[in-house]
Amino acid sequence: MIDSRAVSGQIVDIINKRIYPGTVTIINGHINNIAESSQATDQYILPGFIDAHVHIESSMLVPSEFARMAVVHGTVATISDPHEIANVCGIEGVNFMIKNGEQVPFKFYFGAPSCVPATTFETAGAEISVDEVEELLKSDKIKYLAEMMNWPGVLFNDPLVYEKIKIAQKYNKPVDGHAPGLRGEKAAQYIAAGISTDHECFTREEALNKLELGMKILIREGSAAKNFDALIDLLNDHEDSVMFCSDDKHPDSLLLGHINQLVKRALDGGVDLFKALKAACINPAKHYKLDVGLLKEGDSADFIVVDNLDDFNIKETYINGCLVASDGESLIKPLNAEAINNFNCNPIEPTEIKVNASGSRIAVIEALDGQLITNRLEVDAFIKDGFIESDSDNDILKIIVKNRYKDAPPAVAFIKNFGLKNGAIASSIAHDSHNIISVGTSDELITKAVNHIISCKGGISAVSDTEAKVLPLPVGGIMTTKNGHEVADLYTSIDLFAKQLGCKLSSPFMSLSFMALLVIPSLKLSDLGLFDGEKFEFTKLECSE
Repeated sequence: MIDSRAVSGQIVDIINKRIYPGTVTIINGHINNIAESSQATDQYILPGFIDAHVHIESSMLVPSEFARMAVVHGTVATISDPHEIANVCGIEGVNFMIKNGEQVPFKFYFGAPSCVPATTFETAGAEISVDEVEELLKSDKIKYLAEMMNWPGVLFNDPLVYEKIKIAQKYNKPVDGHAPGLRGEKAAQYIAAGISTDHECFTREEALNKLELGMKILIREGSAAKNFDALIDLLNDHEDSVMFCSDDKHPDSLLLGHINQLVKRALDGGVDLFKALKAACINPAKHYKLDVGLLKEGDSADFIVVDNLDDFNIKETYINGCLVASDGESLIKPLNAEAINNFNCNPIEPTEIKVNASGSRIAVIEALDGQLITNRLEVDAFIKDGFIESDSDNDILKIIVKNRYKDAPPAVAFIKNFGLKNGAIASSIAHDSHNIISVGTSDELITKAVNHIISCKGGISAVSDTEAKVLPLPVGGIMTTKNGHEVADLYTSIDLFAKQLGCKLSSPFMSLSFMALLVIPSLKLSDLGLFDGEKFEFTKLECSE
């Protein structure tokens, strides 16, 4: 039986940089013909959008539910790094993501996680060995070696790091990078190892340096890290070497938009239409050798219909010729997915997170809104009855990380810029090992927030003296199988509650989750202690007088 349909509109031919009226004829999921006509229409047909680097897990949704929300915004494919679930459940977690994603009409392209665990300075739930990396990379379902966060391992010639890179090269698959702030000779050495992309640039100068060295730059705009404004001008002169990505997208953000928002912002900023669309559609497909149609005869029928080329309101989304979204409604049916997890710790008591004072000065993490990097501050400690306590008047709050894979003493430090006045927030999304992380104004409230997470074996929580809000995340402690719109509503409610408690960050829980990410400078906290990301070693909480 032949499945045939036709869609008419203004054809946006990105590759040849022309727009003309025509009709796209689809037969059995592929574009059979694109016929030019003389009759203009008031809608535009163009290739679907591709997110060039995203951790699906950060949406708190399983892949099938992520797809249901993303297609509404014209996204047809993602380059998906599953290292979040891999750090919790190992290769079983990667296979879970692949299997769940295959059950819906969406193009998930997963990578083989390169750094599980991310570092030796934290406790993860699993390890992916070199042999398992090869097992993944030899599969047609795995398109690349996922971000090589262990840049010190590259620079210092770690044999295991280079073995993984060589395996990717053996199977002719690209290697993704992760090298925040790396420039000059160090960047050159990192790139020369065979690493082809970076999504961590936070200044134009850094990105230009890497472009000149042959690297491709991903302009990232996620829920926490926002580098679009600093980097978007790169598209004017480097249209073949730039892509768009979100990296991490919380459910409330995904509800509002995806790569379509970046295209619109680029156009509003004066970037040429075809250059912006190259970054959103063409470059990722070519770099990762994806089976995603680019609106050519013989291609898979993966395209979108928009009402105009200014607002990019998505009217329809097609994947393999199947209409998957229409007028803001997803046509992908929801699935029931069984949860996998790795969670094994008991509730904690306030006495477990007390800090004895032996000096008067402490090192403090300074969180920066919209950035994953942090600063190191040195401040006077707030000491009461011989213990260092949270100082909400000066916005120096206690932060803890609790091992969720086994019972162990929590690590404790202090942080600035969360702004809480009387409350605590906690999450079992804590990159990259996903232990439990919490910040709050008192030991009692911190332990209350943490114990809510422990009781449901994963989730996010916000608490005050009188109220508690919790979003359970039973899939690896980082995702849920619930409907995406329901999750977005619940998350929005908890996010608002955190802000009512005084938090002044634009995305409190996303920012909190990155305070344990040791591979991004400057000061972070793992379950094993306070960590200096510049020197790549543990550091003391209390400073020399």
